[in-house]
Amino acid sequence: MSTLRNTNHKSWNEIKINDSWALFKIMSEFVHGYERMSEIGPCVSIFGSARTNPEHKYYKLATEVAEKIVEHGYGVITGGGPGIMEAGNKGAHLAGGTSVGLNIDLPFEQHDNPYIDKDKSLDFDYFFVRKVMFVKYSQGFVVMPGGFGTLDELFEAITLIQTHKIDKFPIILVGHEFWDGLLAWVKTTLLDNFKNISAGDIDLVQVVDSADEVIDILNKFYNQYNLSPNF
Repeated sequence: MSTLRNTNHKSWNEIKINDSWALFKIMSEFVHGYERMSEIGPCVSIFGSARTNPEHKYYKLATEVAEKIVEHGYGVITGGGPGIMEAGNKGAHLAGGTSVGLNIDLPFEQHDNPYIDKDKSLDFDYFFVRKVMFVKYSQGFVVMPGGFGTLDELFEAITLIQTHKIDKFPIILVGHEFWDGLLAWVKTTLLDNFKNISAGDIDLVQVVDSADEVIDILNKFYNQYNLSPNF
């Protein structure tokens, strides 16, 4: 749509040239991301709203979740911004673990939080490149209450696993009060009424309310495959 809107100001030739040159920028983001992320070791990504303030119960819970994730041998990856992202990085920092921030330039809400390791703060211009980094370098997704961006990242991961484009990994939704309504709609509308998904697709996510439950799911999953986060 942005290309179509620009047609009033640019010729089609100019648009095609700009699109071609953009490939080099996209490629550079992938190369830089792969090089940096391949060095960080096993991590779990924490997602959630940038608007959650530090006094909110889910900010405090995200901090606790991140601390326990680090205590069990993983690092933490977030989107690098405020709110739940800050809480995730804060918990990792307090526990002395790896704290990664995948930042993106946005017209509102996004700014680096102070709890990211200085050598593990990456900046992206493209959402799709950033999302590849989350999926490629995470051993699990912990999804706190959030908005459209959080839902986008959640459903992309579910879709990739559903379609066997990536191997299955734990996707853990935190907060029954937030997620149960959405999952009820998925089951009733997508599965029961319209048959647009399979029954097994529901099992790709689990809902919990505590940090201990998050760790239990991660440990059970990787014990099943005889894998350790400390490789």
